[in-house]
Amino acid sequence: MGKLRILSKLGDTTVQWDEKAASTGDPGAEAAVREAERIFRQERASGSTAFVVSPDAPARRTEAFDPQAEQIVIVPRIAGG
Repeated sequence: MGKLRILSKLGDTTVQWDEKAASTGDPGAEAAVREAERIFRQERASGSTAFVVSPDAPARRTEAFDPQAEQIVIVPRIAGG
């Protein structure tokens, strides 16, 4: 099960998908993957940074959506002042 977490002023929003079900052609699972990828692209276009997070490895920055990732965390651009 994959998870996209979007950190924002609204809090921590989560979108989940089942990559195994999507790969077998399940329409609902495919739609969930497409929606997660759409949100990923939208957030990246607005300047957010994305990280793939795994329990057994350090977080790594990513530029592309990976539906095989266990968890992707999106952090908004931080503005100083």
